[in-house]
Amino acid sequence: MRARDDAARSAALLRARGFLVALAPAIEIRATRAAPPPGRFDALAATSAKAIALLAPAARAAIVGPPLYVVGEQTAEAAAAAGIPVAGEAAPDVAALIAALLDRLAPHSRVLYLAGRERGAALEAALSQAGHFATAVEVYAAEARAAWSEKEARAVAGCAAALHYSRRSAALAVELAKRAGLADSFAALLHVCLSPDVGEPLRACGAARVVCASEPREDRLVDALERSLT
Repeated sequence: MRARDDAARSAALLRARGFLVALAPAIEIRATRAAPPPGRFDALAATSAKAIALLAPAARAAIVGPPLYVVGEQTAEAAAAAGIPVAGEAAPDVAALIAALLDRLAPHSRVLYLAGRERGAALEAALSQAGHFATAVEVYAAEARAAWSEKEARAVAGCAAALHYSRRSAALAVELAKRAGLADSFAALLHVCLSPDVGEPLRACGAARVVCASEPREDRLVDALERSLT
């Protein structure tokens, strides 16, 4: 149910572990080519690899200098590929990133958040509450798809399980299944989620078999899939 590029990488991992894979993305990613606002920033933050990889060249040149704090190894790898050094180790999640920033920032710092248009509010809210000034530049948009193709719908109908990486994409997948006439069969699938929060829209639609990874990591997600199917 991930965006197409992410889904292709996940499919390669799943095939390497012996699974047959069908792709039915719930969202499409579009680069906005947005430019960061003028002015000096004391730090940069990114919680998604897309926020680095989809930066327009002019935007990338404009942010050179401040330390970059990130969530996840994939985001750190995207920064390295873009030639942007990461300050310290990648945080495992947003809560850890917030803690690192609050520990390291000087009072009243200005933080540029490289983000998607659709995002949680936790990082910006926490920085604001601590007296810092967070400004987001929306590098990409994760746009909801209107419908699955007939081929994708047939593939979903033939699956034993679905993997879900975000609450929003899970909720969108529920709606796509309804539009394809697959509401009941989709609810009956095994749904494997990156976290309990991701699984909430699935439980709300009546899905009875919702399991979660032991940690919010893709390898743990695939481990949970294997355990649930054996």
